[in-house]
Amino acid sequence: MSASSADPGPDAGPDAGLTVVLVKAGKTKIRYPAALVADDGTRVTVRAPWAAPGVRDFGFVRFEPGDVFTEHYWRDAWFAVKEVRTGDGELKGWYCDVTRPAVLRDGELIVEDLDLDLWVSADRCDVLRLDEDEFAESGLAQRDPAAARAAVAALDELERLARAPEGLTGLLGR
Repeated sequence: MSASSADPGPDAGPDAGLTVVLVKAGKTKIRYPAALVADDGTRVTVRAPWAAPGVRDFGFVRFEPGDVFTEHYWRDAWFAVKEVRTGDGELKGWYCDVTRPAVLRDGELIVEDLDLDLWVSADRCDVLRLDEDEFAESGLAQRDPAAARAAVAALDELERLARAPEGLTGLLGR
C-alpha cells in the first residue's frame, strides 16, 4: 500500500457509506460498512458499530454488540485510533492499531494491520502495549525493515501521546 490515496470524490460527504477493509499478512481479515464522518484529505474519520460476531473479551475491555467505534485513519501516519463507546455513549477507551497509512479508493478504506496495538482506558490509567510477540513473529523486520521501524516508531508515538497531559484527544483534535 502507498501513503497516498485517491481523491474521495464529490459524493463522499459526511454520512456517506464506505467499507473499511482490514488487511493482515496479505489477506482480508474483516470488511465492514461504516459511515464517513469526515475526510480532510489527510485524516479519514468513520463511525461503525462493533463489526465482529458476538463478544470479544480481551480481559481489559470487552467489545460487544451495540458498541460504537469512531475510527480515525491517516493517509500519512502509521496508525489508526478507534474511540470505543457503549451503545449508550459511555466511553470505554481507545484501541489503537499500528498500520500502514490508509488508502481510500472506490468506496473502500483499506488499512494494513501490522500487529502492534495500544489500548488506553477511558480514565487513561491503563496504557497497554499489545501483540508485540505477534509483531516479532510476523517476520516484517526481515521482509521490510523500513516498515518494521516505522511500525515500532508509531507504537512509541501513540504511547507517548496517550501518556501526555491531553492524551489522545490532543491528536484527535488536530
